[in-house]
Amino acid sequence: RLEALLAVVDGKRFLLLTGQGDVLEPEDAVIGIGSGGNYALAAARALLPVPGLEAEDICRRAMKIAADICVYTNGNFILESLEA
Repeated sequence: RLEALLAVVDGKRFLLLTGQGDVLEPEDAVIGIGSGGNYALAAARALLPVPGLEAEDICRRAMKIAADICVYTNGNFILESLEA
């Protein structure tokens, strides 16, 4: 049994592939994986309706929140953006 997750994004669709072969498409185009993934996902969903925040700002803030909560998530991360 493989307990892995893979986030796949092409600029139009966001998919989550599980180690068991499931392909999931989130309703709100937000994906969180890894040890702090649920914390980052919750934070990102809370930040989505905040006016004036770009996707990159939401990602950075959500990762910071996850790192502050989860002892297995540190604050050192690299954010890569896809151009549409």
